[in-house]
Amino acid sequence: MFIDIKSAVNPNHSQSHIRYSFPLDRPVKALYLYFEYEPKLLDDNAQGRKLLEQSLERYVLPEQKELALSGIDRYLPLSNLITISVDDPNEYRGACHRHDSIQQLFLSESAASPGLLPGEIITGTWTITLSLHSIVTGSCTYHLKAWAEEEEAI
Repeated sequence: MFIDIKSAVNPNHSQSHIRYSFPLDRPVKALYLYFEYEPKLLDDNAQGRKLLEQSLERYVLPEQKELALSGIDRYLPLSNLITISVDDPNEYRGACHRHDSIQQLFLSESAASPGLLPGEIITGTWTITLSLHSIVTGSCTYHLKAWAEEEEAI
């Protein structure tokens, strides 16, 4: 196992990135990633409405505010969104901008999960970037694992 990290973030982490690097010191056939975070949804719609109204104040022109407010409930419940990007030692290997709160991904020379680029799994330092697009709950826990095909997943 190259990475096995459990941690938590909060709304102050929104619109930021967390990077985890690990050395790959031997050739492997495939690299596997498991990523999970929770909660996915902000269950408090009143709090969600308040957050949306604050965003409208910041980003919507005053003359468009009434129209924007009229459809605000269609965006509820709000959700946390964390996505994954992968870089090998030399180049970007792709991103998985999924809304799924549980993701199982892989990269190999001949195939890869959608959003990731297949290619040789070379030795050197690999980096996994978590992009915290939106954290709307008071706390959001996550679990990230990375391992090679020859290693057994836990």
